Amino acid sequence: MENNIIKEKILKKLRESPDRDFQAQEIAEAIAMTTAVQFKFVVQALAQLEHDKEIRLNQNGAFTIAKDDSLPKFEGVFHANERGFGFVTVDVETPDFFINPTQTMAALNGDEVEVIMLREADEKTGRGPEGKVVGIVKHSIEQVVGEFEKDSSVQYEEGIIGTIKLKDRKLARYTFLVEDKGLNPVPGEVILADITAYPDAHEPGILKGVAKKVIGNVNDPGIDILQVVYQHDIPTKFPDEVMAEVDKIPDFVTESERIGRVDLTNQDLVTIDSIESKDLDDAVTAWKMENGNYHLGVHIADVSHYVRTGTALNDEAFSRGTSVYLTDRVIPMLPHKLSNGICSLNPKVERLAMSCEMEIDSDGNVLNHKIFPSVIKTTERMTYIAINKILESHDEKTMARYENLVPMFETMNELHKILLKMRKRRGAIEFEDTEAKIIVDEKGHPTDIQLRERGTSERMVESFMLAANETVAEHFNHLRVPFIYRIHETPKAEKMLSFFEALSSLGIEVSGSSNDVKPKMLQTILKKVAGKPEEAMVSTMLLRSMQQAKYSDQPLGHFGLGAEDYTHFTSPIRRYPDLLVHRLIRFYEQNGIDEESREEYKQEIPEIALHSSQMERRAIDAERDTDAMKKAEYMADHVGEEFDAVVSSVTKFGMFVGLPNTVEGLIHISEMKDDYYEYLEKHMVLVGRHSKRTYRIGQPIRVKLVNVNVDQKEVDFTLLNPENAPKTDLLDKSGQGNSNRRNGNDKKYQGNHKYDNGKKGQFKKNDKQHGYRPFKDKLKKRH
Repeated sequence: MENNIIKEKILKKLRESPDRDFQAQEIAEAIAMTTAVQFKFVVQALAQLEHDKEIRLNQNGAFTIAKDDSLPKFEGVFHANERGFGFVTVDVETPDFFINPTQTMAALNGDEVEVIMLREADEKTGRGPEGKVVGIVKHSIEQVVGEFEKDSSVQYEEGIIGTIKLKDRKLARYTFLVEDKGLNPVPGEVILADITAYPDAHEPGILKGVAKKVIGNVNDPGIDILQVVYQHDIPTKFPDEVMAEVDKIPDFVTESERIGRVDLTNQDLVTIDSIESKDLDDAVTAWKMENGNYHLGVHIADVSHYVRTGTALNDEAFSRGTSVYLTDRVIPMLPHKLSNGICSLNPKVERLAMSCEMEIDSDGNVLNHKIFPSVIKTTERMTYIAINKILESHDEKTMARYENLVPMFETMNELHKILLKMRKRRGAIEFEDTEAKIIVDEKGHPTDIQLRERGTSERMVESFMLAANETVAEHFNHLRVPFIYRIHETPKAEKMLSFFEALSSLGIEVSGSSNDVKPKMLQTILKKVAGKPEEAMVSTMLLRSMQQAKYSDQPLGHFGLGAEDYTHFTSPIRRYPDLLVHRLIRFYEQNGIDEESREEYKQEIPEIALHSSQMERRAIDAERDTDAMKKAEYMADHVGEEFDAVVSSVTKFGMFVGLPNTVEGLIHISEMKDDYYEYLEKHMVLVGRHSKRTYRIGQPIRVKLVNVNVDQKEVDFTLLNPENAPKTDLLDKSGQGNSNRRNGNDKKYQGNHKYDNGKKGQFKKNDKQHGYRPFKDKLKKRH
């Protein structure tokens, strides 16, 4: 009899008499397991249940059902792993609880849950606390999206018409049954379904629901990205009420709107964006002042003038929180009539702006500043490519075309270099991250992956936006009024410790303690690896080790930028917090900063900050899922081809490798068939037991693409030329490696790796590090 069945029988017996104690022999007799062998299994099951705090053992050696109400409960968010286990995040101070697959109470990813502690954290081993979910406070998922399937060979239970093929990796282990109470879709249609029944103890692998909307056919161009959009509950259509309000907004600046604004229409202002940009929300100008300092003007579209509080337009913008940029489309925060029209700083037409003018000395210090509403008229719509041709390659044709503006661009470049030096002096971390642009054809199929180049112009505009954001934040923090800030807190010590250990395995020395990390320390590390093969890997590891930036009503500073005060002021077309910043600027200008004015936004800003952070997270997840899917689809056309790669991470079950085009995939340990490989956790390496061949982060290797699963966004490689790997005696020195040894010919690990229960390639269920990461698990750089 299976151990789980025995445990269920024991629990059923004890629950029947919750106030009574039972000896082990009584329990064995009650469930008809009285032979010596059977009794041994009963004792083992009792020991496991007692360890898991499902039952209690008293001083007389008798057992009783555990009452969860007597244990302290924590409330948090459940983060599911596709292999069944999960973690519960309670708060910043409390370590995450590991939740064994048998203790999840069938919670889904993102659910708000109650959890009790089964085992405290072990500081010696670094193992976090283990918990058990005892209640579902609120389900995070109310709808699912996927392809409707109906297998004619299957006899469905009464009231069930078919199933939905779920692409969400966190739901891949569940079967979704479609009930006959809603639409009656056709196989192959992609549908949106409301969940009517969640997994429970009786049906732990089953979700049920009704079809509410047909999105399209699985073969329709672009349907795959649309599935991601619906999966993340991102609205694609603006309500009629919103569009009706937008239609009433004029598409030009009226005379009455000019009143009370500074007229800057005679200044040389330019927008600098990519060629494809249509929503131009920032314009800049710069010149050398008579006293030798620099004047920098950053002028941002005054979206808050058109998006007023109390309107359906504002409510929708707040709800969306941010624009979402996917592979072949943008889902805007504001309707295109605004974002590409009256709010876009198009050339040679008047626009309303919120301006931040700064006087900056030769050391990059902002000596004076002014923040005010204005009317502007941009002189030219410049592109990054054109500015780079002027400042980097000095292209004669481009310089001749913009002859009158070239001196200003050169001054801008001088000022940019000054600001960059200033940021580096104070320890700002300059990531040299590589971003990819996925090129798709008219049917949405990826045809190429191109690396995005960041030249002088991109960095220059970034410098100016950072200066304005910092200046505005410092201004309002000094006034001590309610405000919204962009914060980036100090990295957690345990994350930094893991990062430093990884660096040690690469032979990179670190000065300082993981308990007192300063931006300058991390900046020094990046300098050490600049231009080396491991540069991208170290940069990625550092990004993964840092906390996520977020919005807050508290001025907690920005660790990554080394800034004491920081906000988002420069992109109100695509970010709601920026829009709020503009609104607050006007509010305090018109109403003052007395106590009554302070109370106006005091309660509202924390809620806006939290919601905006959540919507940003949603957008990033959707963007990442889309990129991973399209990268896998692109690689599916290249199965069997060979590639140069670099090891990006090493684990007990293999190693992840990155290609020059940013695609990342797994070499499962079963594909390393030349030797038995052992994982040395301390050194973060895989070492061949016989050959001593060694694989570590940053190591160049040659690989062959063997399998791609587009639905699950998985890319699998096999290792080529293992004889070229360097050798080490680390295994001899350590005595033995991690007990997780794998052999390429071990039948248990043959075939393609799978992560669903009951399939090949199962790994230790309580290993936190084994989650499959298809591509670079990092945030896009957002300042």
